[in-house]
Amino acid sequence: MADQVTKPAVQLSRKDFASEVEPRWCPGCGDYPILAAVQSVLPELGIPRENFVFVSGIGCSSRFPYYMNTYGVHGIHGRAPTLATGIATARPDLQVWVATGDGDALSIGGNHFIHAMRRNVNIRIILFNNRIYGLTKGQYSPTSELGKITKSSPFGVIDRPFNPVSLALGAEATFVARTVDFDRQHMTEVLRRAAHHKGTAFVEVLQNCVVFNEGAYDFLTPRAGGLAYQIRLEHGKPVRFGPKGEKGIVIRGGRAEVVDVEEVGEENLYVHDETLEDPSVHFALSRLTPDGAGPTALGVFRAVRKPTYDELMHSQIAAAQEKLGPGDLERLLRSGETWKVE
Repeated sequence: MADQVTKPAVQLSRKDFASEVEPRWCPGCGDYPILAAVQSVLPELGIPRENFVFVSGIGCSSRFPYYMNTYGVHGIHGRAPTLATGIATARPDLQVWVATGDGDALSIGGNHFIHAMRRNVNIRIILFNNRIYGLTKGQYSPTSELGKITKSSPFGVIDRPFNPVSLALGAEATFVARTVDFDRQHMTEVLRRAAHHKGTAFVEVLQNCVVFNEGAYDFLTPRAGGLAYQIRLEHGKPVRFGPKGEKGIVIRGGRAEVVDVEEVGEENLYVHDETLEDPSVHFALSRLTPDGAGPTALGVFRAVRKPTYDELMHSQIAAAQEKLGPGDLERLLRSGETWKVE
């Protein structure tokens, strides 16, 4: 079920969210369309600019806060979800976004990333996935394919790559989606859905790095016949894909399988339900292409409503105050065992 979209209370435009800092990414970088999509979605929300916060870690994507005319925090490597958790918990009136990359989020930041989703902190995480370390000049990342030759893997990558959507679903994030940088309309709609979600909204953007990993997702682009591989998930509709919708998805034994619609019949196809409490089917959809270059599900995998971390925390505080009375910091500091350091 789609999240409710309310009429804006504050009239703003995309230009209102563009800072005076000129974006400095390589010409043709996929970061540009992501920035443009975010700046086009935020005015629709009717939220004042001062109620937005963008948090980032380290990497090309982490320059994002500088280009947004909102509050922003440029943190340290991998710690953006931690900073965002603190902000969202202390100030539930703010809308908090995290801009991160496959290296920043899934390497040194992996622990913070999964726990933010596990806790259902009310933040939106955009993961720019170009399958490479771009800022540090082309080393392999946690999402690089097996066998990939890079500056830090001259004989080929031997690490099995993370599947970010699978990881998010495993952590039971309440909103999980995937989109691509070359489809502005699809990316904007996915980000719009994420913006209206209450809880952790995770969006993976498959994104090109023109310098160090050019063409990583060419197999999905229309010019390379990518319609044969793009699987657009739509809630309540049978999952069909291919230039003429000739292919479909069925769920068998917990696995998602590609079939010919003519052979199995449309009535036997999986009808997508993003509201399922159990994410097992969504997980199966995320694993359609283990080698990372084949039929790929795009769109919203999961969208469910559960209590957020700040809601539960503030409820707990209110219950404690009702039972014990107003807090007294001075009394707390002098209670129990104390000692004096000479």
